[in-house]
Amino acid sequence: MVSVVLNPPGSNERLLLREVNHRIRNEIASAINVVAVAAVRSESSDVKSALNNVVELLHKHADVHCALGMPDHDRLVDAAENLRKLGLAISRSRLDRMQIKLVFAADVMPLEADRCWRLRLAVNELITNAVRHACFGGRDGEIRIELAPSGSFVRCAVSDNGAGAAKVKPVRGLRIVGDLARSLGGRIAHHSGTEGASFALVFPFTQRELQANKAAGARRNRPARRLKAIREKVVSAGPGLAKRVSRGDDIMAELFGRAGRSELKNAPGHR
Repeated sequence: MVSVVLNPPGSNERLLLREVNHRIRNEIASAINVVAVAAVRSESSDVKSALNNVVELLHKHADVHCALGMPDHDRLVDAAENLRKLGLAISRSRLDRMQIKLVFAADVMPLEADRCWRLRLAVNELITNAVRHACFGGRDGEIRIELAPSGSFVRCAVSDNGAGAAKVKPVRGLRIVGDLARSLGGRIAHHSGTEGASFALVFPFTQRELQANKAAGARRNRPARRLKAIREKVVSAGPGLAKRVSRGDDIMAELFGRAGRSELKNAPGHR
């Protein structure tokens, strides 16, 4: 087991971060109110429609801000669900109107809340980097997020199918991702080419996280074992019944295999 040394924000830093987040939320809410009032007062239907679209967009950006919020507890949280919500918010606020599809693939992965927050910040920066620098060249744009355990390590990859520069400049966003990776005790690796670019963030589980993920993996495997036992029992009851149960086993096994994978498509109102 790899030892992880973290430097979590102290009480003063957390207080400042909460103040900044509170101020941003208030500023967004104020902007929404100003634009909404202007839409109500306008006598032009075109102006009303345009302003209402701005209000809707501001609400979507507010959702992204909420998805990136700093946790106020030290419990274990599901990193897969956290990243799914973040990806959905980013799709609705930015990617949908750019016709870029966001694909997400992950199994349940318990992480400590503060470390999951840092992972969300890193993934947000990597998606932003892909949107800014990838050139899709007429192809259907796609950004893919993959989260999976690799032994005692977490591997989170963000890739796109756009052609980018062969050499990635260390812009501020990528420097932030590097700092976040180091704060998790890990590192960031990069590969780019004519078929797309990918970034892989790898960092070790803490002992607490490793134990929780082993338990989660055991729960995922339990239904398949139970279905197998049921099928073996029914085989002796007759070939016809055995055939029907076997087919049910195949269907359920397929569903359980997909339980931790989801795809965020660029369709308005997708849930």
